[in-house]
Amino acid sequence: MMSSEHLTCGWLQQLLVVLLKLCLTFAGPLRPLNGTECTAKGPASYILVFTGHWSPQAFPKQYPLFRPPAQWSKLIAVSHNRHFRLWEEGAPAGTGVQNFSEIGVTVELMKAAKDARKRRAVGAMYRTAGIPDGIGHSSTELIIQPRSSLLSLMVKIIPSPDWFVGVDSLNLCEGSQWKQEVTVDLHPYDAGTDSGFTFSSPNFPTSPPENITKITSEMPNHPANSFYYPRLKDLPPIASIRITQQSRSSDRQTPMSNHILPNSISPRRFSATPLDCEVSLWSSWGLCLGPCSRGGVRHRTRYILLRPANAGVPCPELEEQTECVSHNCRRLQ
Repeated sequence: MMSSEHLTCGWLQQLLVVLLKLCLTFAGPLRPLNGTECTAKGPASYILVFTGHWSPQAFPKQYPLFRPPAQWSKLIAVSHNRHFRLWEEGAPAGTGVQNFSEIGVTVELMKAAKDARKRRAVGAMYRTAGIPDGIGHSSTELIIQPRSSLLSLMVKIIPSPDWFVGVDSLNLCEGSQWKQEVTVDLHPYDAGTDSGFTFSSPNFPTSPPENITKITSEMPNHPANSFYYPRLKDLPPIASIRITQQSRSSDRQTPMSNHILPNSISPRRFSATPLDCEVSLWSSWGLCLGPCSRGGVRHRTRYILLRPANAGVPCPELEEQTECVSHNCRRLQ
């Protein structure tokens, strides 16, 4: 007969196994990210500056001039650990990412971050006001804790079907040291929830939804796409962020407000992107006009789809004529 001591020991072992399983279940899967756990001894204060470079010189194709003109939405940023992802390239967009990338609504995105903060997966959430032009700056202060040293952010491209720029899980800590300054060039992403090709495309839901993908000069590979520049190997950066560590004053405990722009900021200049002329297909040949025996001519035309810009290939001839053949001749009355 087993002693009560052995029974107690076995019961405790089973309880420990159950508790371990519960901990692993609620912790969720560990996702491999760049860098290791941050062992810095205290928080770090940063100034984050978002800069839009979206100009008609760098991106001349279908550049939005009105209803609405080119602009940027509010910036949404989250500090977090490896158990949270605001968005991820190659993964499907959640409801929050879809609503934000399509119509700029942040409710679901913020709800997911707040729920994750209750599980200590998210440290803090930040936002800046939108920029009413394709070129401009917005900024905010970040207070980053060692337990949530990763930073993710999103900014919607306006107008667009479901396009945005962003950063996914940027680690501001390296071992026991906070990084002094980080600069990242930003390129457009497609959330995979709307199939529009151009900045001003009408709503056209993608069914079934696709994964989040990076937009390049040749992807999507369609001439109608607003970012289709087959002569370019890579698109120029449409935006960038600069994150600079600052010393924290002992008598200031609350974060500074948005739009704190360092005096050292100066606009970056990019070479103009050449845009080649695009024309339609030729129309069918018209009827011949003139004498049927000789001297009669017929015409066909085409029209300009896209005018050239920034020293792009000029437009070809839009009309041509050829001599008539006798069976396709119409006498003038």
